Amino acid sequence: MVAAVAGFAMPVSAETLSFYGTPGLMDMPSAYVLGDGELAMTLAGFGPNLRGTLAFQITPRLTGAFRYSWIDNFNRDGGDRYDRSFDLAYQITRETETVPAISIGLRDFGGTGIYSSEYIVASKAITPTVTVTGGMGWGRLAGRNAVSSPFAFIDDRFETRPFAGEGGIDTTGQVDFGLWFRGDVSPFGGLTWQVSDKLTLMAEYAPDLYQREVERGAAAPLTPLNFGAQYQFDNGVTLGAYSLYGNDLGLSVNYVLNPARARVPGGIGVAPLALRPRDTVVGDSNPTRRLSSGLAGEGMTLENFVVAGSTAEIRVLSTTFPATAQAIGRAARVMANTLPSEITRFEITLLNYGMPVSTVAINRADLKELEFAPDGSWQSLARAQISDATSTDRAGELPDVYPAGNLDFGTYLTPSLFDPDSPLRLEAGVKLTGYFSPAPGMILAGEVRQPVYSTIDTAIRTSNSEIQRVRSDAVRYYQESELELAYLTAEHFARPAPDIFSRVTVGYLERMYGGVSAEVLWYPVDSRLALGAEVNYARQRDFDGGFGFQDYDVLTGHGSAYFDMGNGYFAQVDAGRYLAGDWGATFRLDREFNNGVRVGAFFTLTDIPFEDFGEGSFDKGIIIEMPVTWFTGKPTQDRIGSVVRPVLRDGGARLEVRNRLYGVTRDLRGAEISDSWGLFWR
Repeated sequence: MVAAVAGFAMPVSAETLSFYGTPGLMDMPSAYVLGDGELAMTLAGFGPNLRGTLAFQITPRLTGAFRYSWIDNFNRDGGDRYDRSFDLAYQITRETETVPAISIGLRDFGGTGIYSSEYIVASKAITPTVTVTGGMGWGRLAGRNAVSSPFAFIDDRFETRPFAGEGGIDTTGQVDFGLWFRGDVSPFGGLTWQVSDKLTLMAEYAPDLYQREVERGAAAPLTPLNFGAQYQFDNGVTLGAYSLYGNDLGLSVNYVLNPARARVPGGIGVAPLALRPRDTVVGDSNPTRRLSSGLAGEGMTLENFVVAGSTAEIRVLSTTFPATAQAIGRAARVMANTLPSEITRFEITLLNYGMPVSTVAINRADLKELEFAPDGSWQSLARAQISDATSTDRAGELPDVYPAGNLDFGTYLTPSLFDPDSPLRLEAGVKLTGYFSPAPGMILAGEVRQPVYSTIDTAIRTSNSEIQRVRSDAVRYYQESELELAYLTAEHFARPAPDIFSRVTVGYLERMYGGVSAEVLWYPVDSRLALGAEVNYARQRDFDGGFGFQDYDVLTGHGSAYFDMGNGYFAQVDAGRYLAGDWGATFRLDREFNNGVRVGAFFTLTDIPFEDFGEGSFDKGIIIEMPVTWFTGKPTQDRIGSVVRPVLRDGGARLEVRNRLYGVTRDLRGAEISDSWGLFWR
């Protein structure tokens, strides 16, 4: 009978998140996963513990999480501990009618080791609303009723677990493979009952004895039994209340979002122009003016317009639509509604920083034929021609395009997240930003900032770096500066050869360094692989944010490989010399959704030993970027985002140069244009 019931049972929603912010019960994990690509944010606390977690479903089976925890009175001196940790879990089997979901996971595998543990867990829905979970855990999870390692028969080393340490600078951040699945093991388990689509009840057996917390004065668990309830509101927020370990009450709040699903479905931008019948389009004596006006209405700047026989070419800078194909579709409509009927072919060259990147050629007849075709998107892509744009001549340039410039006054907010002493610091102020472009590809740009409010400059931790302090003195730039020159540069972008791009930047490159940066990028228009090289001479700036420099200078540079793996995955490897003179490589993996939301992670390994690097052991972090249009529905190329580093040190530090070539060109090359072609008619 149970098997028959299991045949139609479905697992409880994976949005049942544990106090560790990953799919689970309360303090124990389950074998379920989030929806592919989902982000889960959790804040949970009980007793002396407060945990904030960001979890991401990296692939349909692989879950990753970053956690920042506050443990009251945990340090030996009586102070609070701010702890950072990473988790990974992989779902080995998916749940079927007869087979449970099975996952294997690592907790705190690259942090201080406070929560260091591993587990194997299985979950199975036994009715449409009840799910049972059971597993065994090592490390911290091997507490109550622990038994000897089941892997001892493989090797005697599995019988004992080395001490993970107290999170000192010699161990924090290292991935200690020698701990995994070693030592005693304890069973754990529980069940969830989804009473309704909003209310879930749960109970669990949790073997964690919280020994370290008890040693620091926390109350010892009285029982391994925990009970709780979670309620999901219509806006997606889930609140939970719990009775934990017989002597604590707990609360949690979590929110799960799907980056692939826009907050404003469909968008709220202006609809595209309808195509006029070709025989009603009559040219006039000044088509350039009409084209320029029409394109400006679509958020594009016309820089060049040339007619050769029956072909018309325009060069445009698109500043509104985040999807390049949508901008191309809008530009083609403007051309069709403006140019006389004898023009039969449109060539649209896409520019960035005055540099031609790619050209898309469209037959005028195809526009009209496919405008309302059910399969018009893929047919129009099949008929379009995407090619490299190599010509940098200024033929047909509009007389009022150059010189160009702009001055903008605004505000800024700079957060500092998850440092070892505080979860959040920030600086807010006003800024004056400007640029001047005397000719295509030549830009003078700068920004001046005046802080109004700051808590970053209240940080009392000073650098104890054993190597050159190229980044670890960053707080001093907040403490010792008032009116600050954020950057002041002269840039030159060029196309020295087909599929080749170049950039030279001179000046105050970033907040901490000035110098010279030169870069070249090989990026075939129809390729998903790009290769680049960059060399920089950098000199460290004075802490006051003015025009002066310190004594330290360095020659640094990298060779880079960028690869679009398909299905929204992007890989990047940068190998070379870093700011502290260390040699090594940075590995980065991003997942980007069709709407532009991007989540990624990176780590850097160099020839600096872990003990010399200091706390964190090596540079690593998480990247989250979201287009503003994801929130508002209005077309814009503005993005918000942050790089979350557990700790900022000196090893593996790279110069922060604005407008690196891959970022400047990628959205305008063939693969990205093709990937966004579904918006061509929008």
